[in-house]
Amino acid sequence: MPGPYDDILYLSRPKNGRHAPMPKRNRAAQFLPFSALTGLEQVMEEEQRLTDPFIELGEDARAALDEAISSLLPVIDRHPRVKVAYFVPDETKPGGRYENKTHTLRRLDRVNRTLTFTDGTVVDLDNILSLEPLL
Repeated sequence: MPGPYDDILYLSRPKNGRHAPMPKRNRAAQFLPFSALTGLEQVMEEEQRLTDPFIELGEDARAALDEAISSLLPVIDRHPRVKVAYFVPDETKPGGRYENKTHTLRRLDRVNRTLTFTDGTVVDLDNILSLEPLL
């Protein structure tokens, strides 16, 4: 069945004498998707990122933690190594993450309630989940 464009259907592409044909790579780039809302992907990724809730210690766990901290007081000048699990609050959303590390203790500050380690890490005593001296 003849169509209205049969006369031009199989003609070659017209050529311009002043301009070279555009490379296929550049022609394809014209049809790539674009981001109409800049920054939306970053916001979506941040929203999907999960955080852990803060675990409130019970009486027994708090007593065991206090005992572990007290056992470090006589040897703190020798910079003992400790295995510690602590909560790191997230800067942008509620919650945070728990880190388990082995550190060398440099200082215990009872006034500010912090532990300072030789690598410069400072941990709030209220954020510690567990502490095990490696004496």
